[in-house]
Amino acid sequence: MTKSINTDYFFDEPAFNTHDGGYVPLEEPQTPQQPLRIPPLLKPDKETATDTYYTVEAQAGETQLLPGKKTKTWGYNGSLLGQTIVFPKGKTMHIDLKNSLPELTTFHWHGLNVPGPYTDGGCHAPVYPGQTRHIDFKVDQPAATLWLHAHPCPSTAEQVWRGLAGLALVTDEQEAKLPFPRNYGVDDIPLVLQDRRFHEDNQWDYNADYDPDGVQGPTPMINGTINPYFDVTTQRIRLRILDGANRREWRLHFSDDLPFTQVASDGGVMPEPVEFTHLMLTCAERAEIIVDFGKVTPGHTVTLYSDDVPLVRFRVHDFATDTTTLPEHLVDIPDPEVTPDTPIRKVVMSGMDEEVMIDGKKFEMQRIDAKQKVGNVELWDVTNTNDMDGGMVHPFHMHGTQFLVVSRNGKAPYPNEHGFKDTVGVNPGETVRLKVWFEHTGVYMYHCHIIEHEDGGMMAQIEAYDPDHPQTYKLMDMDTLMNAVAKERGIAVKDLHLAGMSSYEKMGMKM
Repeated sequence: MTKSINTDYFFDEPAFNTHDGGYVPLEEPQTPQQPLRIPPLLKPDKETATDTYYTVEAQAGETQLLPGKKTKTWGYNGSLLGQTIVFPKGKTMHIDLKNSLPELTTFHWHGLNVPGPYTDGGCHAPVYPGQTRHIDFKVDQPAATLWLHAHPCPSTAEQVWRGLAGLALVTDEQEAKLPFPRNYGVDDIPLVLQDRRFHEDNQWDYNADYDPDGVQGPTPMINGTINPYFDVTTQRIRLRILDGANRREWRLHFSDDLPFTQVASDGGVMPEPVEFTHLMLTCAERAEIIVDFGKVTPGHTVTLYSDDVPLVRFRVHDFATDTTTLPEHLVDIPDPEVTPDTPIRKVVMSGMDEEVMIDGKKFEMQRIDAKQKVGNVELWDVTNTNDMDGGMVHPFHMHGTQFLVVSRNGKAPYPNEHGFKDTVGVNPGETVRLKVWFEHTGVYMYHCHIIEHEDGGMMAQIEAYDPDHPQTYKLMDMDTLMNAVAKERGIAVKDLHLAGMSSYEKMGMKM
C-alpha cells in the first residue's frame, strides 16, 4: 500500500511569520560555500558502566563566520553553540556546570525530564561568573534529540542569540534496534537552524536588532556555518533538526520536492513514520527525518530550503546501495488514563509585542501559578487568543515533562504530533489540548518559546509536588538578579537595562 505524503505545512498561513510587521526575510549568503560544521561529541571526564561525568563550560570566544574579522560569540566548550552531549538511558550523569562568561547564566536542559528548578536549569539556578554548579540525575526517558540553552530571565534571548545553544542526545536500546542511520557526523547529522544579522566588522548587535516580538536576522546560520554544504556518502541520512532561532519559523523542503520521512519529534521516536515534502518547525521544536538519496545521481546537489532560501546544499557522491526500509510501526507510546476528578487546566497565551502574557499576567519569578501532583495525568487546554493583524503562532513549551498532543480545536493533531512533545505551535484562535504528567518534583516554567516573548513575560510557573514529601525552594528574585548583573557589568542598578524589561515597563507591570 502506498503511503500518503504530506505536502503542506499544516499551520495557518495567515499567521506565518512572513506576515509580521517586523518580519526580516532570509537572504541567500553571497559568501563562498563552506563545509557544514558538525558539533563534536563532548568527551566525558570519566565514565563507568553506570555513571558518566561531564564538564560543560559556558565561555566567550571568537568564531570565523564570514570572511574578514571573527565574530565575538559565546558557546559551550567552544566559541559557538556547543559540543553534543550523549545521555545513555539508565545511566547517572554527574555534570559540572562552569561559567567562564563575564555575567551570570543558567544551563537549561530543554526536553530533559529531571527535577526542578535547579537541575532543570531555569532562571532559579544561576551560575555566577567564575563559579561552578554541580548537578546529578539519572536518565530515564526514551531516546531523543534534546538541547541545552541559557535561561536567565529576562536575558535568555540575548544569551541564546550570543550562541549558548547545544545539542543533547538521549540514547536507548529500543531506538538502537530500529533501522535508522546513526553514524554521527557521517549519516546522522544535527542541523541547528538559526539566523543572524551581521553589523560592522562582522559583529552581532542584539540591542540594535531588538524586537519584542522576536529578534531575527537575514542570514541563515546552520550549526554555526554560513552557506554550508554537506558531502553525502551514504544513500540514507538522518537529520536531527532543531529550530534554535529566537523567533523564526522554518518551512523546510528539498529541491525538486524530494520526499523525506519524519521518524522522531521533540521527545523521541514517533509511533509511525510520517512522509513529507514540506515541514514547518516553530521555535524550539525538533524533527528527526530520514532522507533517501537513492534516486539522485552522484555528482548532483540536493538543496534544503526554508521557503525559497537555500539553507544547506547536499553534494551527493557515490554510495553503496541501501535497501533498508522502515517498519510501519516504530515504537509504542504510553498513553495513560487521565486521573479521575481532575479539572481541565486552562492556559491562555495572549498579545504581541510588549503586551504578551499568560492568563492575563506577566511572569514573576517568585509566583507559583499552578500546582500538579506528581504522577497525576491531567488535560491542559492551551489557547492562543492573539488574532491582531492575522495573529501569530505561539510555540508553547513546558519544562520538566514530555506531553502528548490530544487535539487541535477538538480535531486530530497534525500527523507528526502523535509522539512525545515538549513544544507545540498553537495557531491564533486555536486551543490545543495536551495530556500532561510530571515524574519529578520541582518548580517548572511553561512559556512561549519565541524567546523575546518569554523574556517579556509570556511565562508562568507550576510546582509539581508530592504531598507525602513536601518541599520548599529558594526561588531567584528580580532584585538579586539585577544587583548581580549590574555589578558584573560595572554599572549602577538604575542604569541596567535588560531587553525583556521594556515589555514590563510599557505595561506598567512589576518584573
